[in-house]
Amino acid sequence: MTDDAPELRASDADRERVAEVLQDALAEGRLDMEEFEERLDATYKARTYGELAPLTRDLPVGAVAVPKVDMVKKSGGSDVSWAERIVGGEGSSTWGVAVMSEFQRKGRWTAPKRFDCVAFWGGGTIDLREADFADREIVINCVAIMGGVQIVVPPGVEVVVRGIGIMGSFDHREEGVAGDPGAPRVIVTGFAFWGGVGVERKRTREQRLELREERRREKLARREQRRELRESIRDGQYETHREMLEEHRNAWRHTHDPHDPHGRRAARERDED
Repeated sequence: MTDDAPELRASDADRERVAEVLQDALAEGRLDMEEFEERLDATYKARTYGELAPLTRDLPVGAVAVPKVDMVKKSGGSDVSWAERIVGGEGSSTWGVAVMSEFQRKGRWTAPKRFDCVAFWGGGTIDLREADFADREIVINCVAIMGGVQIVVPPGVEVVVRGIGIMGSFDHREEGVAGDPGAPRVIVTGFAFWGGVGVERKRTREQRLELREERRREKLARREQRRELRESIRDGQYETHREMLEEHRNAWRHTHDPHDPHGRRAARERDED
């Protein structure tokens, strides 16, 4: 990591790499136990690269302890098979209208090559998170007049926004995010007058719960690893100290025989050696 991005959020992998550097430093004698525990606690509490960098700056590998950040957003899950979701055909629904009312297209449905919708003093929702796609590239054409349309896409889908707003707006926040290989592209076009067309990228509720559970398990595993590491280090230090203490006791007993308080026997043994 370099100092030009101190505010970037650190990942769990970044914190684990710093912890490995600290463990090596402890094993080499560069850190004592107290310093190691302080820095290790700070490592797992760190939220940004700026908080991680000082923890290894005075160590030989401090300059490479934290990896560079991948600035490209990743898909929410590696189990998505886009080839299976691009099914061809005409689509199960090709239009939606909301005049002082609302419409929804969500759940399991097939998004067509072109979907046209109108919202006049009303609102519409087009949710593609669980949808199949009739083609690799689909167009959603929205007309929002004193109303609004919300488009929800799953992670990994590329979004292109080409709409025009007059006293209205088209949401460009998700535009420019690279899509997954083989994932569909969603092109949003149309016209907004005193209205708006929003685009957001969200996981399904099941995916969010699964991700939350996965992070919980990883957190528990890291906590157990830290506990085992501390115990193994303390046990190792205890053994070392016990052996040193035993050597000192043996030496003391050898030179301080209670039946030979003046140490004559030890002196004779040294002379004989």
